[in-house]
Amino acid sequence: MKKVFFILALALPMMAAAQTFGHVNTQELFQQMPEVAQVKARMDTINSQYESQLASMQEELQKKAQDYQANMATLPDGVKQIREQELQEMQQRIQMFYQTAEQDIQKKQQELVAPIHERMTKAIKAVGEKEHYTYIFDAAAMVYIAPDAHDVMSSVKKELGIK
Repeated sequence: MKKVFFILALALPMMAAAQTFGHVNTQELFQQMPEVAQVKARMDTINSQYESQLASMQEELQKKAQDYQANMATLPDGVKQIREQELQEMQQRIQMFYQTAEQDIQKKQQELVAPIHERMTKAIKAVGEKEHYTYIFDAAAMVYIAPDAHDVMSSVKKELGIK
């Protein structure tokens, strides 16, 4: 029994030494990927389209509200009710448009970013396999990284073709 413990005591440090750990800052890497600039440009275009449409809708609502305010004193009660209802419905449509736009924008961004994340993950895995790492951790989530820890950022950037 003592021999088993003795062998384990000798083998454990050797097994630990055989494991190689690396780290990469995925947030920093993601920002350096050329596709991210293309996604940002595409998202800026989409955002501006929605903002333009929303501004147009708000402008129309404002004009109708000003017209209603200006003519309110001379309008019969039935017409007032109809106009107030129209204004409320316009306000609700604007609110619904805003919510839908936010959801569409978020969905589109996720759709455009997913292939970039997938490409980045594949590159990290490829570096791990090529360089025989047991684990590659995300440096952004690490509390402490020893000075002698392996930073694989340059290897992953090379794998991705980023200079």
